[in-house]
Amino acid sequence: MPRTKGSKNRPKSDIASQIAEKQSVIQTLTAEVEAIQKDIEEKKANLKTKKSELKSAEKEVAKLEAKKAKADQKAAEEAKKAEAEAVLKKLLAGGMRADEILEKLK
Repeated sequence: MPRTKGSKNRPKSDIASQIAEKQSVIQTLTAEVEAIQKDIEEKKANLKTKKSELKSAEKEVAKLEAKKAKADQKAAEEAKKAEAEAVLKKLLAGGMRADEILEKLK
């Protein structure tokens, strides 16, 4: 009869040690999952804080931009007024009458 292949001296599997090993793996993974969840919660709280800070900063920027636009508009109006006064003085100095100047403005 031919000889069978493979060793007959196989180590017997110790189920108790395998269970203990798997339980330690489960405990390790459970601890890692809990740590990750804790980190996620901290990051969510941090994100919420940063979003509120961003929103308030954007509001401040919008207010400042509105003030700047208003100041620019006022400066432009004053520049136009000064230019009109300069043209008016120049025309009056040139001997033009007020009636003629009003006709030109129309």
